[in-house]
Amino acid sequence: MTLLIATTNPNKIREIRAVMSGVNVRVQTLADFDPLADPDETATTFEENARLKAVAYASALGPRLAADTLVVAEDSGLVVDALDGEPGVRSARFLRPDASYAERFAEIYRRLALRPDAPRAARFVCAVAVANRDASVVFETVGLVEGRVADVPAGGHGFGYDPIFFFPPLDRTLAEVSDDQKRAVSHRGQAFGALATWLVETAS
Repeated sequence: MTLLIATTNPNKIREIRAVMSGVNVRVQTLADFDPLADPDETATTFEENARLKAVAYASALGPRLAADTLVVAEDSGLVVDALDGEPGVRSARFLRPDASYAERFAEIYRRLALRPDAPRAARFVCAVAVANRDASVVFETVGLVEGRVADVPAGGHGFGYDPIFFFPPLDRTLAEVSDDQKRAVSHRGQAFGALATWLVETAS
């Protein structure tokens, strides 16, 4: 079986490959194909965006995919309760598509400073959708990890919003822990772990 991971984000690909390493599948990415226009992520939920991306890429690449290929798309981001759920589904485009994460962190802290008494509860969410070559969705799952916005950014590991996401059970941000520690608890680790389990059960 072949999995086409529909992303070009090298950090996500690295994490996904690690989670899927125990499953007997061949992994491809969008880098294995001619460049495609990204589908418009117009949905208001992570689940809907993952689904529309899986269907869009399966539809676009279907004739070029092996018969046993499954197209796997994910949509993920940081949800901050005190910011009414932002950055949410706009996490990768928060402020503007080319904004640095330092700029995004600064804006999040600026907005939180306007609401000093609001709890800093936050969560990472990762929705995964899987479509077959005919662009029919055959599996969906969601992983999430609860925490809070850190008092200050910390840590040089991870990527994205990891430096500002404090995970109380480890008493660290997700940028301060090892790759293995992060993968064991993260939203993406949970979602792709569920996918790995489904693939093994489907093959047996």
